[in-house]
Amino acid sequence: MYELTRGEAIIATEVGQHQMWVAQYYQFKYPRTLLTSGGLGTMGYGLPASVGAKVGKKESLVFDIAGDGSLQMNIQELATARCYDLNIKVIILNNSYLGMVRQWQELFYNKRYSSVCLAKMNEKKEICGYYPDFLKIAEAYGFWGKRISKNEEVEKALKELIEYDGPGILDILIEPEENVFPMVPAGANLTQMIGGLA
Repeated sequence: MYELTRGEAIIATEVGQHQMWVAQYYQFKYPRTLLTSGGLGTMGYGLPASVGAKVGKKESLVFDIAGDGSLQMNIQELATARCYDLNIKVIILNNSYLGMVRQWQELFYNKRYSSVCLAKMNEKKEICGYYPDFLKIAEAYGFWGKRISKNEEVEKALKELIEYDGPGILDILIEPEENVFPMVPAGANLTQMIGGLA
């Protein structure tokens, strides 16, 4: 994304693993181009923040980087974007979990997952149905929509999303148990982080 936008985009995030990946991997060139709730855990922040950013800077390329759980907290704001012809781009990193909470339950509670799975799972713990279908939601709100699941599809799909003259949703299916590192356990200090920096 950074290469395709040359760091000129405004990026809003929801809350979760995707928020951490944005902070780690997108190289911000200018102040006030990352809109995030920081450590407050305000799920649902990113979509209305991206709407506000687009109203304030109509000429800017504006993204909401979202998880499938966080996006659903304020998903009705897709209607606001459509009603006001706001060309926002939503990228969903879709693992069918509340990913950050799942990661904590995996690492600190022996994978005793509780209330974090957002999709139907089979007996092998494999996702066998995605809920909701974000492509149908995109269509319902009049957004361009595309779903991808392979690394080699990412660049082409991002280019399509950026070049589309209107609002769009790119639903990227990611590994259900992908984790964000480094992370600091609750009550620990920075010298006790897990995963370290590469």
